[in-house]
Amino acid sequence: MTEFHYSVDADGVAIITWDVPGKSMNVFSFEGQAELDAAIDKALADDAVKGVVITSAKDSFAGGMDLNVLAELREAAGDSPAQGIFDGITAMHTLLRKIERAGMDPKTLKGGKPIAAALPGTAMGIGLELPLACHRIFAADNARAQIGLPEIKVGIFPGAGGTTRLAWKLGAMAAAPLLLEGKANNPQKAKAAGVIDEVVPADQLMAAAKAWVLSAKDEDLVKPWDKKGYKIPGGTPYSAPGFPTFVGASVMVHANTWGVYPAAKALLSAVYEGMQVPFDTALKIETRYFVSTLLNPSSSAMIRSLFVNKGALEKGANRPEVPDETVKKVGVLGAGMMGAGIAYVSAVAGIEVVLLDSTIEAAEKGKAYSTGILDKAIKRGRGTEEKKAKVLGQITTTTDYADLAGCDLIVEAVFEDPKVKADVTAKAEAVIPETAIYASNTSTLPITSLATASKRPEQFIGIHFFSPVDKMLLVEIIKGAKTGPRAVAKALDYVRQIRKTPIVVNDARFFYANRCIIPYINEGMRLAAEGVPMPMVDHAARLLGFPVGPLQLVDETSLDLGAKIAKATKAAMGNDYPDDAVDEVVFWMVDEGRYGRKTKAGFFDYDDAGKRLGYWHGFNDKYPAVEGAELDEVKNRLMMAQVLEAVRALEEGVLEDIREGDVGAILGWGFAPWSGGPFGWLDIIGAKKAVEICDTLEAKYGKRFACPPLLRDMAAKGQTFYGKTARDAA
Repeated sequence: MTEFHYSVDADGVAIITWDVPGKSMNVFSFEGQAELDAAIDKALADDAVKGVVITSAKDSFAGGMDLNVLAELREAAGDSPAQGIFDGITAMHTLLRKIERAGMDPKTLKGGKPIAAALPGTAMGIGLELPLACHRIFAADNARAQIGLPEIKVGIFPGAGGTTRLAWKLGAMAAAPLLLEGKANNPQKAKAAGVIDEVVPADQLMAAAKAWVLSAKDEDLVKPWDKKGYKIPGGTPYSAPGFPTFVGASVMVHANTWGVYPAAKALLSAVYEGMQVPFDTALKIETRYFVSTLLNPSSSAMIRSLFVNKGALEKGANRPEVPDETVKKVGVLGAGMMGAGIAYVSAVAGIEVVLLDSTIEAAEKGKAYSTGILDKAIKRGRGTEEKKAKVLGQITTTTDYADLAGCDLIVEAVFEDPKVKADVTAKAEAVIPETAIYASNTSTLPITSLATASKRPEQFIGIHFFSPVDKMLLVEIIKGAKTGPRAVAKALDYVRQIRKTPIVVNDARFFYANRCIIPYINEGMRLAAEGVPMPMVDHAARLLGFPVGPLQLVDETSLDLGAKIAKATKAAMGNDYPDDAVDEVVFWMVDEGRYGRKTKAGFFDYDDAGKRLGYWHGFNDKYPAVEGAELDEVKNRLMMAQVLEAVRALEEGVLEDIREGDVGAILGWGFAPWSGGPFGWLDIIGAKKAVEICDTLEAKYGKRFACPPLLRDMAAKGQTFYGKTARDAA
């Protein structure tokens, strides 16, 4: 399989074209690396070749490295994984350094051949690290293209020289957002930031790159760090200007990560140490920190969940084997916040949308939600009037159910009331094709029960979107007792079309995500009511790696919603209802008019603009704060409240695949991404340790912390979730 194609044009410019077969976007592999290495050698050895342009045959340059390759590299190394990865990455550095030096005399730095990168579109990860080793980077003027180094978002950092080259090129301060936040820019902004050199019209990309190659002089090829006396912008760590930069960067890393993301600290260490030594030594330092990060259980878990498993689910890993069910026309019932968001993401995906509500004013208001998003995109330079018109043209507003004729998918997003949902189900099914799939967007109501209102329960399914729909990546697909495989396939194909990540679960109260989120919020309120200082409750969650603490989260979701859910749950569960102690807090807060951010009063006080001002002191007038709370116990309670529900969901068959449990947890409610999800976290600490924590908490706080039999059995057998799953599958 050829990934890099080599040719020489009439002017003596070698064109190396990246084109990985069968991929919509190029990804880097070690097979491709060998081909690129051979092509560079060929160009440098051929006297007829005056220079090189590296480009792509696709509309993008590259999406990064296939992280599965790194796993294979580690496995191939056997008992010496660190050495195996180090050697593999070092070979990559050697190739990129060869490109950088381009055959020049090591003493005079003359006689090299110019090598330019021509990027037709997106260049991410190794797709930018390779161009950074070239002598000049040209990018097509493509507003949709993204250029950056996003590795930090999946638990690693740029390890093919990107960390060192960008820091040495821009200086630590300017490079920080690109490295520590994984920020990507369009070509114009990437040029303004100093990341790339030229932005040219797409039809002039290759001509501009070749013209530069043919006119480049010796001095144009020498990288700044290879010149004697080069001073890094902003200064080195111990220089007067550089010292405060690194102090500030260290503070920023800990403020953003709360100490639980090893990659960020390793990246900063690589830059800090690398700036104090020669460039080639800095690359070795980067490699060592990269290897250490890659072997950290956290990084392995993040890569597994956020790259490998997430990608597998998006490609239909658990899709039933039925013919294609691509959605052509979707009817959205209810134009409130959820329905409006569903209509928008569907229209952006090119799906024809019928947005129905009880009044045309309500339906038009729902469509206006799309207008608002598109106008913001235009204002920020990320959209056009043409795109806006096209998207809005996909949405038809109506009050007439007859307009749903021809829809192959219905997504109902009306008020969370079984009677209301049953009414619209009957009205819709009276006019839609018999082959249409009907989906209810619900976060709490059992799908099996809602399906009793349908004439075709095998074609009835739950699709639970998270709010706001246009921003949240996760979609929870719920199978009712009679839901058939075609309905599941339809839902999965639809989620693929709107570019979100699906998980498929079986019907149960609260399904999977809310089943885990609610105990987390409730445990936070229990802790506060017991007298644990409110800042300690939320900060304990941040120290676990959660983006927000439970008290802040309940303010965002609103306490009056919590009160409604509590009443409905208690009515359904009767004497088995476990949360009376929490309800006392919730109902009192609601009676006080403190619903959360939406009323600018909750566990926090807010200013008129809705900005948090601090915790509400009135809470401790009723529930006085006490001293002596143990941080580790607070952390264990918050973590186990969620993790044990995830295990029970697996035990009861609500979850059928731990990959969905982990990916769903991270994308659905921000479950400690550093851990790879609840099952990833349990594998990191070990089942035996988890059982010990459960038994301690159960003895002190009751049966909600009782260890599930599955987990206890795994502890006795020394099993891990991912190890057990692999063996069971075999």
